[in-house]
Amino acid sequence: MVIRAPGVYRPQRDTWLLVRALRLAPVPPGARVLDVCSGTGVLALAAAREGAGSVTAVDISRRAVLTARANAALHRVPLRVLRGDLLEPVAGESFDVIVANPPYVAWRSRARVRPSRAWCGGADGRLVLDRLCAAAPRCLSPGGILLVVHPAWCGVGRTLGLLRGAGMKAAVVDRCLEPFGPIMRALAPVLCDRGLIDAGQRTEELVVIHAARPLRP
Repeated sequence: MVIRAPGVYRPQRDTWLLVRALRLAPVPPGARVLDVCSGTGVLALAAAREGAGSVTAVDISRRAVLTARANAALHRVPLRVLRGDLLEPVAGESFDVIVANPPYVAWRSRARVRPSRAWCGGADGRLVLDRLCAAAPRCLSPGGILLVVHPAWCGVGRTLGLLRGAGMKAAVVDRCLEPFGPIMRALAPVLCDRGLIDAGQRTEELVVIHAARPLRP
């Protein structure tokens, strides 16, 4: 059971895919873990349960930060929860594991749904994702890993290319097919016009990407 304030991203299939990826990675005992775009803090809690030595959760939303702190207190798990944009609150620090479920839903002004930063990823869904791919490798310790989830239509090849270009060894390690939720159903015409999904498509493939920083340059 977790608390979720209004406007905070609700844990769903993409969240549970990342939880599974954390268990399979696995998290090294005593690891320093960072949960970016943390929302309710579910992933941070999962990392702590998997044996992390310290866990930091970061979100730009005040409501998300308060929610994650409340869930940490509810489950009696010591989390450091910080408010800020992506990795800015932990600048200069390094982590053994970074896990991220960034906002990735594409949105345009003519869409018949109001955007929320809990899910809105800009015109192509990559507004936050591209920044994450650029910043995360610099915050990983040697041998550290990044786990990130997003839909296949968001550009798996681009994500892999950005991470590999940063010197990471990256691959898709999990995937599943998920029916569109209410937001994706409302945005389907816009995504179709942009060529991101097919006409009549009502499901999306979610992928988990595992990227590892080499022990040596």
